Amino acid sequence: MHRRGRRALQDALTAIRLRGTLADLAGRLFPNGERHLRSREELAALYPREWLAESVEIAGRCQLSLRELRYRYPHELVPPGLDADQHLAQLAWLGAVKRWPGGIPEKVKAQLERELALIAELGYAHFFLTVHDLVRFARDRGILCQGRGSAANSAVCYCLGITEVDPARVELLFERFLSRERREPPDIDVDFEHERREEVIQYALAKYGRERAALAATVIRYRPRSAVRDLARALGFAPEEVARMGRALAWSHDPEEIAPRLREAGYDPGSPPLRRLIALARELVGHPRHLSQHVGGLVISEEPLSHLVPVEPAAMPGRQVIQWDKDDLETLGLLKVDCLALGMLSCLRRALDLLGERLGQAFGLADIPPEDPGVYEMLSRGDSVGVFQVESRAQQAMLPRLRPRNFYDLVIEVAIVRPGPIQGQMVHPYLRRRNGEEPVSYPSEAVRAVLERTLGVPIFQEQVMRLAMVAAGFTPGEADRLRRAMGAWRRRGELEVFRERLLQGMQERGYAPEFAERLFEQIRGFGSYGFPESHAASFALLVYASAWIKRYHPEVFACALLNSQPLGFYAPDQILTDARRHGVRVLPVDVRVSGWDSALEPLPPGQCRESPPRPALRLGLREVKGLARAAAERILAARAAAPFRDLADFAARSALDAGSLERLAAAGALFGLAGHRRRALWEVGGLWREAPLFAALPPPGQGEAAIRPASGWENACADYATLGHTLGPHPLVFLRPELRARGFLRLAEAAARAGGERLRVAGLVRLRQRPGTAKGTLFLTLEDESASLNVIVWPAILARQRWAALASPLLGVVGRLEARDGVAHLLAERLLPLDGLLGGLPVSSRDFH
Repeated sequence: MHRRGRRALQDALTAIRLRGTLADLAGRLFPNGERHLRSREELAALYPREWLAESVEIAGRCQLSLRELRYRYPHELVPPGLDADQHLAQLAWLGAVKRWPGGIPEKVKAQLERELALIAELGYAHFFLTVHDLVRFARDRGILCQGRGSAANSAVCYCLGITEVDPARVELLFERFLSRERREPPDIDVDFEHERREEVIQYALAKYGRERAALAATVIRYRPRSAVRDLARALGFAPEEVARMGRALAWSHDPEEIAPRLREAGYDPGSPPLRRLIALARELVGHPRHLSQHVGGLVISEEPLSHLVPVEPAAMPGRQVIQWDKDDLETLGLLKVDCLALGMLSCLRRALDLLGERLGQAFGLADIPPEDPGVYEMLSRGDSVGVFQVESRAQQAMLPRLRPRNFYDLVIEVAIVRPGPIQGQMVHPYLRRRNGEEPVSYPSEAVRAVLERTLGVPIFQEQVMRLAMVAAGFTPGEADRLRRAMGAWRRRGELEVFRERLLQGMQERGYAPEFAERLFEQIRGFGSYGFPESHAASFALLVYASAWIKRYHPEVFACALLNSQPLGFYAPDQILTDARRHGVRVLPVDVRVSGWDSALEPLPPGQCRESPPRPALRLGLREVKGLARAAAERILAARAAAPFRDLADFAARSALDAGSLERLAAAGALFGLAGHRRRALWEVGGLWREAPLFAALPPPGQGEAAIRPASGWENACADYATLGHTLGPHPLVFLRPELRARGFLRLAEAAARAGGERLRVAGLVRLRQRPGTAKGTLFLTLEDESASLNVIVWPAILARQRWAALASPLLGVVGRLEARDGVAHLLAERLLPLDGLLGGLPVSSRDFH
């Protein structure tokens, strides 16, 4: 409360902190508004001059410089008789021999020597040894891991096994990773399987102790929705009103949207209670809400961390959190290793294990054949559901236009569909040049050497840094500061400082002013979204691996995806739909054969037409909503003792409670013991007939012959309610006659029409995406029984039909088709909510705000 006018907000925040309302906390709030900062004149009128002078004297003695703090790296990892630099060099050269058993390339030798010398000069050997130790532990435990980010610019990291980007295949820029002028610890991010990363973190905590290892913090700040919800509770609004306001502000990021969104929800923003709420919420947006754990920043020290930084216990037992965020840690120079969780690594581990079981021998990432034309042909069709990094709507639209033909094309694909290249107007020039529609020219051979692989268009951060060095005379350290300024110009205007330096340097070297200005505008467009080539190359390795498995073993890929959920853009329903379109036979959940996870199951002879025979995908018990894993384990234990004879035997030996039995029956998982879903539900209910209330009912096996199986529509509704997907006909098959009568085309029919036509389509909304850089545009993915189609809803349409766009599960769209390079999408002109046709069908979408 630095000024008196913040008193109302201070009171509201106190109520939020104490989890009460202002009316209930009258005695616990400040009694007046005098606790605010005052000018020296005001202080002089309140306090004796001697008191003020003494306070200044005390303040002068209470000074701290971060330079007084001395951080030291852990010592444990250096064997006796060696220092850290010697041990690191030993490990690096041993790793190089393993990477290149036929001889280390001269280029790599020179790079290694240069990097090791700089690491020794800056004293960071312990840092590399610490990361190497964590990676070694993970690999010894069979945990897939891979370094990414700027660390992939380091040959040392490659030789240590931290990264997998071969310096012989990709141009490295070590200054992007470690700079003599920057003189700060390098940033190494390592992705681990998301379900096993905790093993790595616990290893580090056990090795160094809670006193010397902790997780970094991150500050969570208020957005419009959270601000309104917290303040509404503090101001005494009823819980149902708080929930309603929260729904109204879904997808809102701008404080100016608060009043219009609440008006749409039926509130009067001009009423005194709402006026007060809105004013406070606008002031609160951006304010820190709470301290949270960093996604994986692990800090390790030689001495107790509490001697350097404030530390507090974490919510998770056995952990503690440093109260500083990553920027504070960089200022102090603390060692931070980012142990990140990546779901695709868990998926790949499962897929590789399944392939190994089928082949009868271990199968790893290194066994995947490189540069397979079939993989690139599949990706060029935009057939990438589930494939790492290239499964989004935007990536699927880009793939047929870019048509990747080799690994480096995948590196570009990963990086080009990003806000930086898009805002820097680099995408269309690159595509035109790639397709031969625009000539490629370079103002000098030095620029050609930097930009030739991307056809004269700067796409990566490293290229911007190299251009600054070769075309404007920047030193490596200056180029790195330029790279950092690209990520901060919106906040602090730091990029403008480099403008004159860049333009003058290029002019002195003979470059045309137009080229220099265009380059600077491209740099400006990068903003905080420019992608490093090293990072893109790391991700491209996983793109290729996941695409190869999808192309040649779609049943393996779908099985691994299902068992790694939640993961990626697509829900299990869409993963299964895609798998079936690729010829995978999917078998339902069945308590007689299903495990907890989905699994591959050989088909009986004669049921598989392929050679070699492809197994079917059997859905696991994990797909049944609300079924506890402990209940599934009881089923598996009982089944291992003897097959189930009938439903009564199953219920008796599995010892499940009534709720679990009903969930299984409703999900159709008991069909093999009871015949069909409705009979299973009836028989499950009959297991409690000994109760007096049911004594008059006929015993099981009698009187239920008239129970008819559920209809196709009823089965679809039950499947979506209990599993979230159906293996029967798509729900819109049953609604197609009504949709035809209303003039709606099937999505496959619409996509085959000529571009420019005005069409009416309808489908289930499976995906909503509203990127912060799309200037308010909403992207929808509709699905019906024939195909999927992307819909673009411009801000003006969204403003008029917000509720239909954001809340309708079944949506009709009137719009104009745009088709190019084999990619079709619909530009919405009008949205038609069709929820009334769904009846009891519970469908949902995956929404990305």
